[in-house]
Amino acid sequence: MQFDQKQLKEDGFTGFRSVATLEINRIPHRQGIFVVLAPSDYEPRYLNRSTAGTFKKKNPSLKPEQLEAEWVHDTEVLYIGKASPGSQGNRGLRRQIQEFIDFGNGKPPGHWDGRLIWQLRGAGKLLIAWKELPAEELNASLAKYHDSFHAQYGKLPYANLVRAR
Repeated sequence: MQFDQKQLKEDGFTGFRSVATLEINRIPHRQGIFVVLAPSDYEPRYLNRSTAGTFKKKNPSLKPEQLEAEWVHDTEVLYIGKASPGSQGNRGLRRQIQEFIDFGNGKPPGHWDGRLIWQLRGAGKLLIAWKELPAEELNASLAKYHDSFHAQYGKLPYANLVRAR
């Protein structure tokens, strides 16, 4: 699988809106997988300090050399995450993506998956796309995407620090 917009669209992903122009009310409530992508002309530049909120009193910032070590060249995909329905069925893509963006805007998160996104200069230009899936397929689907990416690039996407199982 190619990890680019064309292939993701063929695989059922929709959206592909920049973080800066994303209209949260257009994102479905249902659960699914979402990706953060770099535009084709994007060159990574790192901020000294992340814009993300702190988690359990921990600073989300890494040193530039640590960020560079995580960067994956020759792919648009920077992060692959999931949005489950939650224990009470009131979560899903809209809420997960909203919390992800709020985290990047300095609000404290419930978790800090994808935190490296928020130490990239120009994060507002990054694209978000999503794919609705039945809840029972989420974990296996995320693991499949992580496995396929790792098989192709030898590591996980830039901001995925833990491999799904």
